Amino acid sequence: MGISTPLVMSALIAVAAPGVALAQLADPADGEQINVYGSPPADLTGLPAGPAIEGIISARSGGRMQVTGADETTTVVALSEGTEIRGRGGFLGMKRTPLGAGALLNGLPVTVETVQWGGGLLASRVRLKDVDLKTAAMIRSGTAQGFAEQSAATEALRGRMGDIDQYNVKRTTNVYFDTGKWQLSQQAASELCATVREAEGTNNALLLVVGYTDSVGNEDYNQVLSERRAGRVVNYLQQQCRWAPYRMLTPTGMAESDPLADNETPEGRAQNRRVSVNILVSKAVDGL
Repeated sequence: MGISTPLVMSALIAVAAPGVALAQLADPADGEQINVYGSPPADLTGLPAGPAIEGIISARSGGRMQVTGADETTTVVALSEGTEIRGRGGFLGMKRTPLGAGALLNGLPVTVETVQWGGGLLASRVRLKDVDLKTAAMIRSGTAQGFAEQSAATEALRGRMGDIDQYNVKRTTNVYFDTGKWQLSQQAASELCATVREAEGTNNALLLVVGYTDSVGNEDYNQVLSERRAGRVVNYLQQQCRWAPYRMLTPTGMAESDPLADNETPEGRAQNRRVSVNILVSKAVDGL
């Protein structure tokens, strides 16, 4: 009887105890399936190297985590006592902090080095930034008061959008981001300064910056991410493109609200991971 041994490690089903991997042996002749369990080794010495994975943690289940990359590819890796987890921070990022598996929270950007084990991937090292961990932890363990304050702040931000009818929108420029990221691409940086040059040629122009995310990740993390994206764009507009701060309305983070495209497809999600830079002129002075 021919037997194949693909390792099935779905982060969305809890068929194995924490720290235990599941392999399925399938008989192609009759479809019969036998589950085989084995604990990931603590000593990873001698195991063949696997690929490096970079992305955000999009699911956790026991001793496994799912990482979603910038290209929307999802990879499930197992964790063991031999997995080294470290945060990075401090001056120039030179501080290294050893962490436990409990630090691997949903929504956290990570870089994972892997080895091959049991037909699948096992994390040998997980790297993350302390500042990202702090943000994810605040979202995960926030008190009722903290969430109430965040909700109030979010409503206040969204309330500003209600005043948009006081302005004429002359132009909107969208710049786009990788999954879980807020760094600007070279193309985005060029388009931002081009937008500033156009605004400088428009009498009485103001800029309104609005950040958005796709539907990957939970709502609270996406709110923070959308605000970070908007803040990064505002800083670039002011510091590199030399747009005067007094000619800018308060930036807004809208999380996954107002999608431009369907979040069910990778192409749609890519369009929704954006910051919109709007050139506005008050209706009271437009045309003067």
